[in-house]
Amino acid sequence: MLFAGSRIQGALAGTIPGPYGEPIADPGGLLDLPRGFQYRAFSRLGDTLSDGRPVPGQHDGMAAFPGPGNTTVLVRNHELRGTAVQPVVGKNPYDPKAPGGTTGIIVDPSRNKVRDFVTSSGTLVNCAGGGMPWGTWITCEEDRTTGHGYAFEVMWDDPENALSKTPITDMGFFSHEAVDVDPSTGIVYITEDDFRGRIDPKDPRNDTRSSFLYRYLPNDRSPRPGALQKGGVLQALALDEAPRDADFFGQGQRFGVRWITVRPATAAEDALASGATRFNRLEGCHFAGGAFWFDDTAGGEARLGQIFRLIPGAAGDTLELFFEATDANAMESPDNVIVTPWGDLWFAEDGDGENRVMGITPGGDVYKFASNRLNDSEFAGPCFSPDGQTFFVNVQTPGITYAVWGPFAARSRGGPRRMAHAEPPTRFAPRVSGELLEAADKHGLTRLEAAAFDRLGVQLI
Repeated sequence: MLFAGSRIQGALAGTIPGPYGEPIADPGGLLDLPRGFQYRAFSRLGDTLSDGRPVPGQHDGMAAFPGPGNTTVLVRNHELRGTAVQPVVGKNPYDPKAPGGTTGIIVDPSRNKVRDFVTSSGTLVNCAGGGMPWGTWITCEEDRTTGHGYAFEVMWDDPENALSKTPITDMGFFSHEAVDVDPSTGIVYITEDDFRGRIDPKDPRNDTRSSFLYRYLPNDRSPRPGALQKGGVLQALALDEAPRDADFFGQGQRFGVRWITVRPATAAEDALASGATRFNRLEGCHFAGGAFWFDDTAGGEARLGQIFRLIPGAAGDTLELFFEATDANAMESPDNVIVTPWGDLWFAEDGDGENRVMGITPGGDVYKFASNRLNDSEFAGPCFSPDGQTFFVNVQTPGITYAVWGPFAARSRGGPRRMAHAEPPTRFAPRVSGELLEAADKHGLTRLEAAAFDRLGVQLI
């Protein structure tokens, strides 16, 4: 189905119209996009795959790869658990009782579906993952039950093979969310989305939630399928000069990183016991332009979310809180995050109300690109075709994949690197009173450090 919008909506408070203008209302009632953009919906729950099996439900994480004949190949997760609406029907499952897995979709240059099929099955709660530079998809289980809580490598061009049903055990047993790799070093970064502990909505200092950021140092760093299976070292991020709870970071603050080696079978327990930095619920991630981006969907004082930027370096890694939402108009519950081919940072939301695809420019402007008009379901799996001219994204429920095209900016080699070194959006930074600024000067602190201490309850005035 193909639609284009026709009516301008009101501007968001605290945001700008963005480089493409405000999204306009879709007469089809599905997807609001800026003027000049169009979409096509395909491979929906209730359809039949090209191999005769049903299209599974709960579309989630996704990546796009170059395919034969100038096609694009999508590999898509299905976040299914025991009460699945429509499970992945596999022929060679990892666990025949588990309903999750992945599907593949081949899309031609005109954005028409050519073929779709099962690529892996028998896994559980396949939430996100990551596309590897060598053309495979790492699907992650957001789970930690018996036999489930691992990452698996999926080959779209050899679907349901032995590799797809072999857990990468050294990448840990925990509630995996998303992964990506630094192509210059072969180091894999992994986010954890877990519900251990609790959040106190009235006082972040009483929170006991713990979700960690990990990295995996593979023994074999050759860019090929199966290399990650050769074992490696799993580590959790720690920040010695910062509050242990990332809620208390100030926007723009940077900290030196220390990595703590943990045992794969007890990764989260070891990270907690060893003093690793605690996040609330980590979600999506993307490595681009020399930076690793990731977000905390429930992070920050207002619980609206945080976006972090990790910069690997020969002399040591640094972590920065790039953006913390204080206004739901600018960001609410960020989930998947990507850097666009021209260099903006985009995030898909999973909030309580309107769910959107939002963008941040290297200049610090925040804008809305798309809005889900169908229902209040989340966007998931945002990615671009290899030529950068088609944006693919899912709506999780009831399960729809969209191809979006229009006047996108041209691909820029320097764009992702500019974003990697861009200043955080200053007008969203923590507000510091005049008295606190004076106290900061007295104690030799920056305004952001003073704001962080103030949020921790440290008396500076």
